[in-house]
Amino acid sequence: MRRIATTAAALALTVGGGLAMAPSADAATACPSGAVCIRETDGGILSRNIFYSYGYHNLSNVTGDRVLVNSQTGGAGFQVCFGYNGVNCSEVARETGDFAPYDMTPINSVVLVP
Repeated sequence: MRRIATTAAALALTVGGGLAMAPSADAATACPSGAVCIRETDGGILSRNIFYSYGYHNLSNVTGDRVLVNSQTGGAGFQVCFGYNGVNCSEVARETGDFAPYDMTPINSVVLVP
């Protein structure tokens, strides 16, 4: 995963064969402080995709390219995992802010780590 240095408005992603811009910072829903969030393609964040507690969180119906947002404090990080229950995970990402769109189709859980 690569961290973006610009706002979400600078990101472009392919959707259905066309080119669409990621939502601007004004249009995107803010991820609450202390949480890791997964944005919908329209920039919104469903309450089921806001995670506060350390440990694994199994995902349901999260597919396609999505922006992950780390708004945790104190250097806390997160991992994305191919398996449910936090199995077969990426390295820990501790940077805060929006991450470049990531294909969530093969991802089945997110783990928050202190």
